[in-house]
Amino acid sequence: MIYDYNIENLKNYSGDNFFLIAGPCVIESEELVFNVAEKIIDITNRLSIPYIFKASYRKANRSKADSFKGIGDEKGLSILQKLKEEFKVPVLTDIHNPAEASLAASYKVDVLQIPAFLCRQTDLLEAAASTGKVVNIKKGQFLAPVSMKYAAEKVSNAGNEKIILTERGTQFGYSDLIVDFRSIPEMKSYGYPVVLDVTHSLQQPNQASGVTGGRPELITTMAQAGIAAGVDGIFIETHPEPSIALSDGANMLRLDMLENLLLSLLKLRKVYNEINK
Repeated sequence: MIYDYNIENLKNYSGDNFFLIAGPCVIESEELVFNVAEKIIDITNRLSIPYIFKASYRKANRSKADSFKGIGDEKGLSILQKLKEEFKVPVLTDIHNPAEASLAASYKVDVLQIPAFLCRQTDLLEAAASTGKVVNIKKGQFLAPVSMKYAAEKVSNAGNEKIILTERGTQFGYSDLIVDFRSIPEMKSYGYPVVLDVTHSLQQPNQASGVTGGRPELITTMAQAGIAAGVDGIFIETHPEPSIALSDGANMLRLDMLENLLLSLLKLRKVYNEINK
C-alpha cells in the first residue's frame, strides 16, 4: 500500500486509516498555497490523517484559451519545493508531457500525477515511471475501470511499482459525471492504493459559458460514499474562497469546511473497519 512507497515526510501512518491528498487546484501565489498547506497540516496532524499536499504548477487542459494556466512552470515548481522543505510535507503535482516528468522530479516532487485525459499516453506514463517517483494515474472519464489495469502495467513494466489509481467520475452525457462505485473494488484488485477524487467527480463540464460547473454541496455525500466503498485515500481540492479561485472554483471545498468533513469520514472509516474485520 502507499505506506510501502517510502514517501518522505508522510506522517500519521495507520493501516486502519485513509490518507488525504488535498490543496488548491492550481498555484495562484506562494501566499495562497502556504496558507492552505499550513491549515491542512494542522488539521491532519490533530486528526492523525496521513497527508499529501497537492497543487498544479500548470493547467494545460483549460476550457478556453484565456483561462488561467499558471504563474510559470519553474516559479510554480520552486514554490512547491519550498513548501515541501518548510512544512516537511509530501507534495503532488500534475505533469502533461514526458519532458515535464524529469522537470517536476528535479524540484523534489514526491508524487507525479497523470491527468485523466492523458491516462493512456504510454510515453507519459513511462517517463513518469522512470523518475522513480510515486505515480498517481487518474482514471479517464471515458475509461472502464478494468482498463486501468493496463495503464498501471505501463508504469510497472517500466520498472516502477509505486502506483496509485484514482477514480474521478465517468462522463454522463455532455455536461455531467457520475461515479460507478464498482470501480473501487475493481481497481483495488490490481494491488495498488485506490483514491476517490471527490471534487472533480462533482464537476459539470462543457458548459456554454466555457467555464466548468460543479456540485460542491454534494462533496460530503460523495466523500462518505467513497469511504463506505473502501477507498484507501480521499482527494479534495480546497480553497479559502472558491468563488474567486482562478481554476475549478465551482467544485472546490471551502477550506473552513474541511475539518468537519474529515471528522465525519473518520467516524465512517471506523465503522467500515469494524464491519470488514
